Amino acid sequence: MTTRLSLTIALALAALLGSCSGISQTNDPAIHLNGKAQGTYYSITYYDSCNRNFAHQIDSIFRDFDMTASLWEEYSLVRRLNSGEDSVINNDMEELLSLSLDMWKYTHGAFDCRVGALVSAWGFSFRQREPLPDSLLNRLLKASQEVIEIEWQDDGTMVYHRYNKNTELDFNAIAQGYTSDKIGAFFESKGITNYLVDVGGEVLAHGTKQGGKLWTVGIEKPARDSVSPQEVMTAVELRDLAIVTSGNYRKYYEKDGVRYSHTIDPRTGRPVEHSLLSVSVIDSAAWRADALATAFMVMGMEDAKAFIAEHDDVMGAYFIYDDHGTNKTSYTGIFKELIKE
Repeated sequence: MTTRLSLTIALALAALLGSCSGISQTNDPAIHLNGKAQGTYYSITYYDSCNRNFAHQIDSIFRDFDMTASLWEEYSLVRRLNSGEDSVINNDMEELLSLSLDMWKYTHGAFDCRVGALVSAWGFSFRQREPLPDSLLNRLLKASQEVIEIEWQDDGTMVYHRYNKNTELDFNAIAQGYTSDKIGAFFESKGITNYLVDVGGEVLAHGTKQGGKLWTVGIEKPARDSVSPQEVMTAVELRDLAIVTSGNYRKYYEKDGVRYSHTIDPRTGRPVEHSLLSVSVIDSAAWRADALATAFMVMGMEDAKAFIAEHDDVMGAYFIYDDHGTNKTSYTGIFKELIKE
């Protein structure tokens, strides 16, 4: 009797394992998760043979990251570091700092996480917008260029050092791409290899969708103003790639008849002024595409193209620029293969 019961249990387990291998296939049930996080939306699709709903785990990833790097969370780690209330950092903060400092060197200063005080002073943060006289601008610009370091302690903790109390960190130009990568890594740890993660337009596409088709991702047409409805300019087909778009046409404010862009040039401390409306970057990692898109918006199209020509590891960029009131496009590298006609 015991032998027969054991055989029955074994057969049931085998049937269960056979139907739920944990290996992602595109004929598995498609699961869709949508919501709001990090001040924007998220939209996630994945295929799972076990039909698991990871909404709770995804929410935890967003929450944990916000408590590390969000300037909008009053008690986040980055807010405590900026105020001088804390100096001990966690693994995510260490990685964000390391990646950001590497990208600062790589882009010759066009990308810089130390720009926080300048962004805030220009009115693109949780603080109120206020006039920015040259004396304050110069002081904050100096602070944004001071050395910051990470030091390992004997007890294994990591400590953040800044040498100017006005130096403030801002990871908004890398945060959503980094989060998309973290969610992708979570899926991979669960055996899910076919998924699309979109966090506020920072998109990571792995594997394929149903029927083995490539993921299709739209590039937004620059809007007339911050409240205009979204329109697609063009679309690309992706597999195992990320695409991130940075633009100046939605995040800005107007004061005394002047439009101030949210993209601050870390080298001058001022909002950028050029004809580039948006740039989309493709890379294998969403965080890197995010950082490069911001850097190219700072550089402007011609300097960005010159940079790309000198760096073979930049996979491709898609530029939308204003030509005397008309939107025009130009693209490099892999975009020629991926644009969907």
